[in-house]
Amino acid sequence: MKMSPALERKFTKDGMRILDAQRRAHEIAFAPVTFQVARLMRRFGLFELLNASRHGLTLDELAERSGLSRYAVQVLLEASLTAEMVISTDDRFVLSKLGWVLLTDPLIAVNIDFNHDVNYLGMHRMEQALREGQPEGLKVFGQWKTIYEGLSQLPAQTQASWFRFDHFYSDHSFDEALEIVFAYRPRHLLDVGGNTGRWAVRCVDRDPDVRVTIMDLPQQIEMVRSRIAGHPGADRIDGHAIDLLDPTAAFPHGADAIWMSQFLDCFSEGEITSIVRRAAEAMTPDARLFVMETLWDRQPNDIAAFCLTQISLYFSVMANGNSKMYHSDDLIRCITAGGLEVETIHDGLKGGHSILVCRKPNAQP
Repeated sequence: MKMSPALERKFTKDGMRILDAQRRAHEIAFAPVTFQVARLMRRFGLFELLNASRHGLTLDELAERSGLSRYAVQVLLEASLTAEMVISTDDRFVLSKLGWVLLTDPLIAVNIDFNHDVNYLGMHRMEQALREGQPEGLKVFGQWKTIYEGLSQLPAQTQASWFRFDHFYSDHSFDEALEIVFAYRPRHLLDVGGNTGRWAVRCVDRDPDVRVTIMDLPQQIEMVRSRIAGHPGADRIDGHAIDLLDPTAAFPHGADAIWMSQFLDCFSEGEITSIVRRAAEAMTPDARLFVMETLWDRQPNDIAAFCLTQISLYFSVMANGNSKMYHSDDLIRCITAGGLEVETIHDGLKGGHSILVCRKPNAQP
């Protein structure tokens, strides 16, 4: 299996000592508990109180300032202590480096909210989801076939955490992505799976002449229209309602650029091939397909790869039952089977993204 050099150094040798392995195993066994402890230390303001106190606080001081019972603070503190989120000196508790990161890192906050509000209850059904190839965990929210059909109907907090997660990972790379895409000077861009229209808005803001067509499910198109109403350039953004799981649903012709951002990871390999094939059928000889994804094998560090491979199980259990965060070889194989070739790959965008620029075989460079 090919991986970036940093990942090869980390994942091709077992350098863990047995005592460290035992500790990690226990941490995994109690991971659901530790997760909730960390979440509540943030939610109840205990991390913040400790961070604001240079010399730390006692148990009684934390209970008084937080408004929680002494018992509640005590069990959270003791669990945090043994999880190394706080340290104890002379009966005073001080925020550790781990606790500080949990408090201050915005990505950690997004991931915690996403896992608690979107994934937590449904993950209990992972075994059934993997056996049946269906998003069994999604049933805690509704009876949709995929989470995308039900996005507009999810509970408010769940929906908010889902969109924050989705936007955090994509939005940070948009500046670099715009430079790559608009180097090809597109006049009509097809935004496939346009979600809330944020990319489309960025495109019309950048170029006063470009037109954008958002392709998505009918309910998402309606959501986009309401979100972008009144924005300058909104008159150059239109919608094309489509169910891309229908293999007979054709792409509209006429676009010289097709954009798919964090989109193909929502589909199985067979579905990706079908989608790419239909995109290729609509492409002119000079058109380009731009695929932006967080490919786990091309990440610069093992932490990013870890997060992405865990996110794969969100797709398995909650989203659709059959997709994942892909290895680049798997995605390229699907693109090739769909009738396109990868012209170039741009790695290292913010958020761990890569952009695959795809064209028809024998197209002009």
